[in-house]
Amino acid sequence: MPEQSFPFTTAKDAALEHQLAVRRRHRPVDPLLSLVVPVFNEEESIDLFLDTVIPLLEKVSLRFELVFINDGSRDETFARLFDRGRHDRRIRIVNLSRNFGKEAALTAGIDHAKGDILIPMDIDLQDPPDLIQPFIARWREGYDIVYGVRTARLTDTRAKRMSADWFYRVFNSMSPVRIPPNVGDFRLVDRRAVEVLRQLPERNRFMKGLFAWVGFNSIGVPYERPQRAAGMTKFNFWRLWNFALDGVVSFSTAPLRAWFYVGVVIAAIAVLYALFIVTRVLIFGIDTPGYASLLIAVLLMGAIQLLSLGIIGEYLGRLFLEVKGRPIYVVEGVYEDGTSEPPQA
Repeated sequence: MPEQSFPFTTAKDAALEHQLAVRRRHRPVDPLLSLVVPVFNEEESIDLFLDTVIPLLEKVSLRFELVFINDGSRDETFARLFDRGRHDRRIRIVNLSRNFGKEAALTAGIDHAKGDILIPMDIDLQDPPDLIQPFIARWREGYDIVYGVRTARLTDTRAKRMSADWFYRVFNSMSPVRIPPNVGDFRLVDRRAVEVLRQLPERNRFMKGLFAWVGFNSIGVPYERPQRAAGMTKFNFWRLWNFALDGVVSFSTAPLRAWFYVGVVIAAIAVLYALFIVTRVLIFGIDTPGYASLLIAVLLMGAIQLLSLGIIGEYLGRLFLEVKGRPIYVVEGVYEDGTSEPPQA
């Protein structure tokens, strides 16, 4: 009699399937999709983005809205969005009073989106609109967050790919909140996860970490990241470095704890060296310390103290910003169908 193979299901898999089944029963049949698109000096990309995304969404018969967050653009970005919005009621523009940064702009979009499901994406079409349908298919299976996983980043330089790889390794080794490697902000987020995100009050925001922090059942969808369709990237090495630093400091106190252990090790070495000097003097007579070794010790301790003070300063600076309690962003106006309404509270 031929052998029969039976699928092996663990208790964990069974529990997950039960959770997904419960969520499937609560999914709306005709959900409203909100595309949240932060923009900063992207006048070259607007028409191409809209002419690509709108026909695709209409083809799959989705109810949708396009929420653009104008993050203090200094070119014709707002004018072009306003002109397109006069002819399409599905376009809404949240105009910020100045440039607050992408994380704040993304927060503003999440706060103003009305959809049952949200998808933050870039306007340069490096987040492929073709993935929207697979995202929704996974959402209908019961998952609350569906994120895109970049399987190939051929458009990025080798240095950028290596630095990104190291960032994910370092972050996940230091933070209790794990970020899936090669995952950006491009993802589908269910309304109940959105409501949790809206409760998070911190001003120094690292959205990749916040998306991971809220939890819920998540799954990845692989894709190859294409080149920018238009315009130039606004992120240089310095901005990426500060972005990575914000992420580590926002989700981990490991750097502070590390310098405690560095201090313990240096103190132990100093005590052992002192014992060695005393023992050598007692056995061999008076010892004259060398100038070179003294200078090296002083410079080393000074460098370690300055570095540790710098790390403490990073945390103290963020605490200073949080204590002041300023809003994450300021809305100049919300524009829809060529009209303006008062900013939402």
